[in-house]
Amino acid sequence: MKFAQKLQGSERPFYTLEFFPPRTDQGFTNLISRISRLAEVKPLAVSITWGAGGTTRERSLELAAVTSKELGLETILHLTCTNMEKGMVNDALKAAKDLGVKTILALRGDPPRGKESWVPTDPRFTHAIDLVSYIHSNPEYSDWFSVGVAAYPDGHSDRVLSEDEELNYLKAKVDAGADFIITQLFYDVDNFLRWKDKVRRKGIDVPIIPGIMPIQTYSSFRRLTKLCGTHIPPSLEADLEPIKHDDSKVKEYGITLAIKMIKRMVNEGGIRGFHFCTLNLENSVQRILESLDWIQASEITKVPNRLIADTPRAVVHADGADIKRTVTPATATSTAMNGLQAQVPRDGDVGKGEVNNAATWDEFPNGRFGDVNSPAYGTQDQWGGFSTLHSATSSQWPRPQTEADITAISLRFLSSETDSYPFSPSPLSLESQRILPHLKRLARLGWWSVGSQPAVDGESSEDPVIGWGPAGGYVYQKPFVEFFVSQEEVERIEKKIEEKGDGWVDYLAGNFAGEVKTNVQDGKRNAVTWGVFPGQEVIQSTIIEQDSFLAWKEEAFSIWTEWASLHPPKSQERTLLEAIRDSRWLVNITYHDYKDADALWNFLFEGTPEVPLD
Repeated sequence: MKFAQKLQGSERPFYTLEFFPPRTDQGFTNLISRISRLAEVKPLAVSITWGAGGTTRERSLELAAVTSKELGLETILHLTCTNMEKGMVNDALKAAKDLGVKTILALRGDPPRGKESWVPTDPRFTHAIDLVSYIHSNPEYSDWFSVGVAAYPDGHSDRVLSEDEELNYLKAKVDAGADFIITQLFYDVDNFLRWKDKVRRKGIDVPIIPGIMPIQTYSSFRRLTKLCGTHIPPSLEADLEPIKHDDSKVKEYGITLAIKMIKRMVNEGGIRGFHFCTLNLENSVQRILESLDWIQASEITKVPNRLIADTPRAVVHADGADIKRTVTPATATSTAMNGLQAQVPRDGDVGKGEVNNAATWDEFPNGRFGDVNSPAYGTQDQWGGFSTLHSATSSQWPRPQTEADITAISLRFLSSETDSYPFSPSPLSLESQRILPHLKRLARLGWWSVGSQPAVDGESSEDPVIGWGPAGGYVYQKPFVEFFVSQEEVERIEKKIEEKGDGWVDYLAGNFAGEVKTNVQDGKRNAVTWGVFPGQEVIQSTIIEQDSFLAWKEEAFSIWTEWASLHPPKSQERTLLEAIRDSRWLVNITYHDYKDADALWNFLFEGTPEVPLD
C-alpha cells in the first residue's frame, strides 16, 4: 500500500517524524537508537532530509536503509532539485527503491550556498513539479513511489509570488501526480485554516499534513522563523518576550503551544495528521503525543524530564552567535551543593554520566560546539541541508582586492556598520561588546575572528545577555577565540603556547589542505561553558573538542571558496580569496582561567605589534 493510501485510510490521528543525518559517526549511531525508541510510538512514517545537491546523499540513504529495512518504518526520502542533474536524480531514485523506500518528498530546495538566487543546474529540474513529473513519467518509478510536495501557508520565503500564484503552482504539482502535501512550519493557526480552505477551493483534494516544529529555544525559534519567512502572531511574541531568557520555560511553552495548535486544527479544521520536524530531538514530541492521549507513557522508554539541560548557549562570536548555539550539554559527575558552589569542569568530567546514554540525552538543537555524540549535532532547516553559516554575496560586501579589504570588512562588522558578515547572517552579539576592543585589535593585526567568548565568573542565569538556563542559577565561561591567520603566525602562537602556556592554553589549528596542529590530547573534550542551578547537577553546555572543530573547519574554508566563486576566474577578487583559503589557518584558542577577564588577551597579544584598543 502506498503512503498516500495509508493517509486516506487512517481512522486514528496519525503523525510523521522528520530526521536529518548527523554530521558525525557518533551522532549517527546515537540517532539510530533515538529513532528506534521513537518507533515505539508508531508513527505513520519517518522522513529523512536530503542536503542540497546530494551533500548528505550517502548519510541520508544510510539512514533510510536503517529506518526502512531494519526498523520496518514507512520512510519518506526528501529529494531536492538544487545542484541535481538527471543522472543524480536517477541514482537517488534507484537507490531509494533498492532500499525499499516507497515515498519521496519532492522539493525545489534552497539556493546553493554562495548564490543570491536559485539557479538550476539542470534545466530539466527547475522546480519541484519537474521531479514529480519525472517520477510519474518513468515506468520504473511511477508505480513504486508515492510523491509528496511542500506547501507554504505563510508564503514561500522567496516572497516573489502572490498567494494565488503559489496555489496555482501547488495545484500544478498535484495535477502532475503529487498525492499528499506537507506544509512548511507555521505558528498562526487562524491563517493556516484560512489557507487550507482556499487550497480546497482550488480543487486540491489530496491530504494536507501540517508541519509542526515545537519551539526548543528562543534563539532557534527566531532563526528558523526568519529563515522560513514564518509569520509570528503578536500574541506569541508577547508570550515569549518575558520568558525568552529562561530556556526551560521557553521549551515548556513550545510544548504547550504545539498541543493547543494541534487541538485547534483537529477540532476546527478536521486535520487528522501532523508532521513533526524533530530536529533529531525526542522529548518534546513524546510529551506532545502523550498530552494528546495519542500514545501512552509506557509506549516509549521514558526520558527524564530535565528541561534545564535543554539550555542552548549563545557562544559569543565575532559573527553574532545565534548560528552556533550549543546543546546536548554534558553533565559533570558531581552535584552543585552548599549554596551553588561553582566547580571548574575537569578534563575527565565531560563525557561521563548520562550524556553517554542516548536515552537520556538533553534535548537542545545544538551547533558546532555541542557534543559530537549527540544525534542533534549540526542544526538543520526543515527542508534539507544543514543550517550553515551564511556565505557572502557581491551585493552585501565590497569586492575585496587586498587583505586590507578583508580587514576593513571585518572591522565594519565589529563596529556594527553592517549587520552581517561572510561568516555570520546575524548582527554582532551583545555579549561580544565585552571583548570588542580585543576583537578589533585582532582584526587590525590581520587575524580575522569568526568566533569568541568572554570569561564569565558566576553571573546570574537570569542576565539578559550572559544568562541561560532556569532562574536562580549561576553561569561560567572560559574565554576562547577563533580566527584565521597565516602559517607563520600559527607557528609563532604554537611556540608561545609551548613555552609560556603553562597548561593554561589549549589550541586547535587546521588548514584547507587538511593539516592539523594541536596540543589537545585525543579524546579530550573541553567544557568552556557551564551552569550551576538549584537542585541540579552542574550543566556543561559548551564543549570544544577536535572532531567538532575539524567538521567546522571544512565548512569555514568552504565559505572562502564560495565567496571566491562570486567573482570571475582570474579576477583580482577571486585570486585573493582563493589565496587566503589556501594559505591561512583556522585557529581556536581556549584559556582555562575564567576568573581573569584579560588573561587570554594578554597572553595572545604579548609580543604582537601595538595597535589601538578603541
